[in-house]
Amino acid sequence: MLICNQLFIIHNQFNLFILNENHKERAKIYLRNYKQKVDRSLTKYFEKKKKQADKIDPLSLAAVRSIEEFTLSGGKRIRPAVVYYAYLALGGENEKAIIEASMSVELVHSFLLIHDDVIDRDKSRHGVDTVHESYRKKARFAVSKEDLCHFGNSMAIVVGDVAYSMANEIMFNSAFPAETIIKALNKIQQIVYRTIPGEMLDVVMQMRGKTTENEIMRMYEGKTARYTFEGPIHLGMVLAQSEDQKILQAFSQYSLDLGIAFQIRDDILGIFADEQKLGKDVGSDIIEGKQTLLVFKTLKAGGSSALVVKKLLGKKNIKKKEIEEFRRAVTDSGALAYCNQLIADLTDRAVAQLEKIDFKNKEAKDFFISLAEYVGRRDY
Repeated sequence: MLICNQLFIIHNQFNLFILNENHKERAKIYLRNYKQKVDRSLTKYFEKKKKQADKIDPLSLAAVRSIEEFTLSGGKRIRPAVVYYAYLALGGENEKAIIEASMSVELVHSFLLIHDDVIDRDKSRHGVDTVHESYRKKARFAVSKEDLCHFGNSMAIVVGDVAYSMANEIMFNSAFPAETIIKALNKIQQIVYRTIPGEMLDVVMQMRGKTTENEIMRMYEGKTARYTFEGPIHLGMVLAQSEDQKILQAFSQYSLDLGIAFQIRDDILGIFADEQKLGKDVGSDIIEGKQTLLVFKTLKAGGSSALVVKKLLGKKNIKKKEIEEFRRAVTDSGALAYCNQLIADLTDRAVAQLEKIDFKNKEAKDFFISLAEYVGRRDY
């Protein structure tokens, strides 16, 4: 009888694993298909902006080209896809209008990432130079060595600002009713306003070199959950002209749980991922001294693992063998297992929230379920 029960449990666990893997693969298909749609619209938009910029100034044209290269060089288009499927979920039907409007959150994403790369001193993203690094390289023979860093950072800040203006322009010129556009523009400002405190907290925690678990969770909520999931979902609802507070609340809880899981997974990938898949330097979070949940739990565990993390966190010239040593430390401390379990719990909680929502579109519901499984299991 005991053997039968154990076999039944193993069978159920195997079926659950297959189901979750299927959801993960479906999410990849949804994202890949939507990326193709929105990238076509983005390409047309950038062509139009380049023609406009060419009539203004060579520097304006260079800025648009930088944003185009940065935006289209990689990325999964999670945020515009979330806008699109939230719109469908609440009964929206104008596909052309929502695809074009969803470009706005991708440009908000580019704006924030361009600035974030300056803050984190990252040299590559999606396998290409970051904007500030690209400008540094272009000016290396014209600007003194001392001013090169400042020049690159200054140009990237300005280019990021241009990306933000594009995000607002896209929404302002969208095909939705004027009243809806005003609400949507207000939502975009809220997304940015709610994201910035998370970014500031991240910078402050790095500077201090210590933090609390509560601070880390607040940073995850502000820096990732609000602008990756909650903001885009709310934007999709606004464009669908839905003001259902129960649905808004359920989607918000889904977003916060999923957003925190997404960022914890991102922190794990920043140390353990394949560098080619990740598209940026593995170990950059260690070099920058990022105060992540993975780091916090390792330090809290104490012992030799905590000593290794203290020794290597923030080290600027870290070697590959030291990154391996760091990986072993967070694994041996139990921090990695803790974070993986928390991701699983958060994604389960997120999916449970979807049962409170009356979806007008079955594909939209499947997307949001699949997205949760993808977030918990993604490898880049």
